[in-house]
Amino acid sequence: MVEQVLRHVPHDEAYFWGTHQGAELDLLLRRGDRLYGVECKRIDAPRVTRSIRVALEDLGLERVAIVYPGDKRFELDSRVEAVPLTLLSERIDPFAWADQ
Repeated sequence: MVEQVLRHVPHDEAYFWGTHQGAELDLLLRRGDRLYGVECKRIDAPRVTRSIRVALEDLGLERVAIVYPGDKRFELDSRVEAVPLTLLSERIDPFAWADQ
C-alpha cells in the first residue's frame, strides 16, 4: 500500500513519523508548505486512532487519509477520511474530499 501511495499521490517529500510515546503514521507527506498524513490499514472498517489524533495535533496536518482495501470513500472526522486503495490507481487525490 505504501508503494502505491508513493507512486500515485503527488508529494515533494515522504517520511515515516513516530514518537517515543508510540504514536506513528505510515507516511507523512509534504506538499509545498503543507503536511498530510497517510495510514495504511488492512481492515474493512478503518477508524481514527490515538496515533492519528496525536499526529493531527502535533504536526498540524491538513488532512489524514486512511487507505484501506474497501470500496467506499467516507469521512471519519473533520480532517480524516477513509480512502479505498483502488482510487489511488485512478489518480484520485486522497486529500481532496469527495464532496468538494
